[in-house]
Amino acid sequence: MPKIDHSLFSANEHALEDSFGDCPDCGKPLHIKNSKSGPFIGCTAYPACNFSKPLHDNQTTLLKTLDGVTCPDCSSELGIKKGRYGMFIGCTNFPVCHFIAPLKQQEETHVHCPKCKVGELISRTSKYGKQFFACNHYPKCRYVLNSEPINEACPECGWGVLIHKKSEYACPQPLCGFKK
Repeated sequence: MPKIDHSLFSANEHALEDSFGDCPDCGKPLHIKNSKSGPFIGCTAYPACNFSKPLHDNQTTLLKTLDGVTCPDCSSELGIKKGRYGMFIGCTNFPVCHFIAPLKQQEETHVHCPKCKVGELISRTSKYGKQFFACNHYPKCRYVLNSEPINEACPECGWGVLIHKKSEYACPQPLCGFKK
C-alpha cells in the first residue's frame, strides 16, 4: 500500500487560513463557519459578537440592456437580469427603483375562475419549470389547477371548469368523478 504524501495536505493550508477581514462590530478576525443551512462568514468572538454575512452573495447580474425601452416608474433603461429564480426584466437603476417584470408574459386562457368567479385562470410556471394554471387574483384567490382548464361547466356537479387530461375531459373536483 503506498504511503500518503503529507505535503498534499499542507500545500493548500494557506487557502483555509485566508482572512476575510475584521469584524465591523468588534474588530476581531472573520472566518468561515458552518451551519445546517450552509457555510457563512462569522466573527471569531462569537457568542460575544454575533456578526455574520453570507459566504456567497446572491446578487442579480445584468446580462443585457434593452435599448429604447424605459422603466415606467423612473424612466431609466430596462435590462435583462439573472437572479436566483431565473431571468427577468428589471430596472438598471436598481437600488433606487425596484421595477421588475417577467421575461415571458403569462398566457391568458380566457377561463373564469370557478372559485372566486371574478378572476381568470392564467398559465404560470413553477420554480421547477412545470406549467400550472392559477387565478390572476392571487393571493386573494388561491385556486390552482395542474392540467389545462376548459371553459365548460361540469354537467354532473356544475363546477365552472373542466380540465383536459390526456385525451379526455374531466371534472377537477375530487368528489365528482365526471370524465368525458
